[in-house]
Amino acid sequence: MNDYQTYSQKFQEYGEVTEINYPIITAVGLPSAKLQEIVLFENGEKGQIITLLEEGMKIMLFARNGIKIGSKLARTDSYLMVPLSAELLGNVITPLGDPIDPKIPPFPADEYRPIDTPPAGISARQKVSQPLSTGIALVDIMIPLGKGQKQLILGDRKTGKSSFALSALKSQMEQGAIAIYAAVGKKKTDIKAIEEFMEQGGYKKQMLIVATSGFDSPGLIFLTPFTAMTIAEYFRDQGKDVVIIFDDLLTHAKFYREFALLAQNFPGRDSYPGDIFYVHARLLERAGNFKNDKTGQSSISGFPIVETQDGDLTGYIVSNLMSITDGHIFFDSNVFAEGRRPAINIPLSVTRVGKQTQNTIEKDINRELNSLFSVYEKGENLSHFGSEMTESMKSIFNIGEKVYTLFNQTAGVTMPKEVSLVLFALVWLNILNDTQSIETARKNILTKASQEDSRLFLRSLLQADNFNGFLKNIKDHKDLVDRLCKG
Repeated sequence: MNDYQTYSQKFQEYGEVTEINYPIITAVGLPSAKLQEIVLFENGEKGQIITLLEEGMKIMLFARNGIKIGSKLARTDSYLMVPLSAELLGNVITPLGDPIDPKIPPFPADEYRPIDTPPAGISARQKVSQPLSTGIALVDIMIPLGKGQKQLILGDRKTGKSSFALSALKSQMEQGAIAIYAAVGKKKTDIKAIEEFMEQGGYKKQMLIVATSGFDSPGLIFLTPFTAMTIAEYFRDQGKDVVIIFDDLLTHAKFYREFALLAQNFPGRDSYPGDIFYVHARLLERAGNFKNDKTGQSSISGFPIVETQDGDLTGYIVSNLMSITDGHIFFDSNVFAEGRRPAINIPLSVTRVGKQTQNTIEKDINRELNSLFSVYEKGENLSHFGSEMTESMKSIFNIGEKVYTLFNQTAGVTMPKEVSLVLFALVWLNILNDTQSIETARKNILTKASQEDSRLFLRSLLQADNFNGFLKNIKDHKDLVDRLCKG
């Protein structure tokens, strides 16, 4: 982009700053200015026109460097664009597409795209039909997801939301997907931790971080998820499946509220601007499963994260996002306190489209487990009153405890779906009947699952028409399964 002098001479117009309510600048002049147009100040800083008034305009500033009253500005006749290329992968960038490290030179661009675009219409989309494996057994079996799904991750602070998101990214990158992490107004230590995850895991060829810290301009923080989604669309158009994490949209809404109030926009519920639902819906509806000329279909799977207060699911932004997305995974502080990892509340978690990606066996297992946990939870509540349990209830408690042991998973460890299902069948058949044997079998199968012959064998066990056939297949190959479970 050229400097202030070039644009002021080109258009023969200039403006002047009359009021500052950082990050909102009020200016007069520039009679030909247009809404959303980029303006350039004489000190080189950029801004975007967000409101046009009879007496002037309001501009959102993208930097923290001081703009003084009386400063001159020029229009550029251009809109906010982000440079796109494969060179972005493996880097941490700002929402304007620049490296976050000033020592790194700007990236070469194959093309430029506007940051804020309308979602694709129904004619460009396809039904969500392929499963999205997160590597977390509890989610893959109980709350299945599909490629192109928008799944909200919510819960109180420090309950494992970000750890789950990184595990899902890891699992998807191992299957060839592109991962994008939008860190919205995060602490610099948190951004560094995500960067270390990318570098130490060897994911630099498949992952990108779009980051802003709390020290950045609220206007720049607001752009973070939109830039991440534009980059996701670029890779989607190349035929790649993309997984994108928005961490988190409550912070995004708060910064939007901050500069909307400073711009004197009329406040709505909880002082958020009236279009906050529209802003998040316009962003998240850009995800989905799309037709692609190169590969037939390609997807953008969106995982917005939102923090709750004391497990409250009725908050304004939380309930907005729950209605926009295709389901939610609730990380419960009470479950966390019980020592379960991941701390997911199964009855309060929902997937609206993921079950249509499951095969018959997976649907049967999901149905059996839902029935089991329903009875288990009721029995657990009654047991507090000292009621004597029947033998059938003791049996349900026994298998329920073993399934919860199976679902307990250390952060950072991912399990292929075949491993999760076979381990569940071994628990269901009482072949694995205590915590130690489940842990040992899981460790050994995960070690051997990377071997081609073991992976093919695990898949062959799933070649059945129904759940009973799957269990019979396990029994028929019990000797081979035992060898697989032993070190």
